[in-house]
Amino acid sequence: MRSALDLRGLWVPLVTPFTPDDRVDHDALARLAHRLLADGADGLVALGTTGEPATLTADERRSVVATCAAVCDEHGKPIMVGCGTNATATTLAEVEAWSATPGVDALLVVTPYYTRPSEAAIVAHVQAAAAASTVPVVVYNIPYRTGRGLGAESLLTLAATPNVAGLKQAVGALDHDTLEQLRRAPEGFAVLAGDDAFAAPIALMGGAGAIAAAAHLATPAWAALVRAGLDGDAATASRLAARLLPIVDAGFAEPSPAGWKAALHALGEIATPAVRRPLTEADDDTVTRLLAELAAA
Repeated sequence: MRSALDLRGLWVPLVTPFTPDDRVDHDALARLAHRLLADGADGLVALGTTGEPATLTADERRSVVATCAAVCDEHGKPIMVGCGTNATATTLAEVEAWSATPGVDALLVVTPYYTRPSEAAIVAHVQAAAAASTVPVVVYNIPYRTGRGLGAESLLTLAATPNVAGLKQAVGALDHDTLEQLRRAPEGFAVLAGDDAFAAPIALMGGAGAIAAAAHLATPAWAALVRAGLDGDAATASRLAARLLPIVDAGFAEPSPAGWKAALHALGEIATPAVRRPLTEADDDTVTRLLAELAAA
């Protein structure tokens, strides 16, 4: 297995821009990746939920990762690739393929969705993925998308599993299980906020940072918030969190990534606000509100 990866800091889960004729816009993707890293992001996530991987073809997914990996290599920053299915066999095939892909530094492995396995079965599933990967694995715990979540004891079991390096915790709250994970996780295990609104408290309470879609916008402020949290500077982290929360609320008013893509399009960073069906583009009121909150922040 490859050397341990420092997961601390701000990670941005990249949108996948599309051209007017519905192709992946690699030029826009590369420009956006360069800008995010220049603005303070510590790493990028390709094919996370925000990147709409479920609606990309296999060739498109490979090309998105290649574009993002090339930019990260130029900046000397890591790239994490989202993967995982609702079947262990196909998840292992994805894990083996992505971990063997040049330039990939870590895998974000989502808990199995739709089939609703037991917690013990999910733990075994992730452990199998970690054993199959040659790069560190980060568990993606997001029960409001998958239908199953992992409690503190299951997460702590995974935290003690070889090659499981971290957790993206997206449970919609700073709940007791998250607090237990922060309190009891072994040294070097990275707990990353997966819900943007909780980036500051998770960092201040011993977390490693955040994977934040809202950081497509006001990226330097997000990077400063995470740094302040990691440094224990509660006053700065709290001030920035209060400033950025309205952007989070406005951007997630519609299913992600519609709001973020609409704002990036309005700002001239991507050619279209297009998302692939079954998602639909953000409505005008959402875009107006999001741009107004960005200007205010």
